[in-house]
Amino acid sequence: MTMKLVQKRFLKGSREFEIVDDAIFVRIKTLFKEEKLTVDLSILDPEPVINDSEMAFYNPHKGQPVFSLLLNKPNTEEFNCFVDALKRQIKGEYNNMAGVEVVSPEKAKAALAWNVHEEPPEFDEPGESREDISFKPVNAERLASDITMLKAYLSDDDIRPLLDALEALQAEPESETAFEKMMDTFDKLGIIQGAVLTYAPYLKVVLSEARSI
Repeated sequence: MTMKLVQKRFLKGSREFEIVDDAIFVRIKTLFKEEKLTVDLSILDPEPVINDSEMAFYNPHKGQPVFSLLLNKPNTEEFNCFVDALKRQIKGEYNNMAGVEVVSPEKAKAALAWNVHEEPPEFDEPGESREDISFKPVNAERLASDITMLKAYLSDDDIRPLLDALEALQAEPESETAFEKMMDTFDKLGIIQGAVLTYAPYLKVVLSEARSI
């Protein structure tokens, strides 16, 4: 998918935005300088925030705007068309990265009715499931890439134990002890697991292979 929006202001320069597959390319030109930015759509919140005469798209984990569009420029119809397309693309990329299946309201309602009387799974011991965990050495280079992404897009305070465990596993990719420590640490993350897997695609593969999830 490719879609472009050009916004111009007299004597104040221009802003250009182009959606290309899983990224948006931003170019901001003023009288004295030009800035270029390439943004991965999967890091953006699909719901923008309007501030005065601008619409800002945020990185929800950083709590900061990544870029802003001028409201209703060059015209309302073209602006709304571009924003709608951008929001759809962001949602699609986020779901793809997180491995989320988009279901209809009817399907979700049926699933809820089906599981309403289902008992929670039993565990042999507290914190341990009956899943068989298989171990095999990890790819240190791919793990390093995940670590870099996590440090860039998530707060260190929220995932510091996991980062420590991942770095230990990266240093000893054939260590089953380091692997099990990483698995235990990930299990304790709770609701932040989804955000972690969004920025750590190789970790998602490792977990899937280990637990057949």
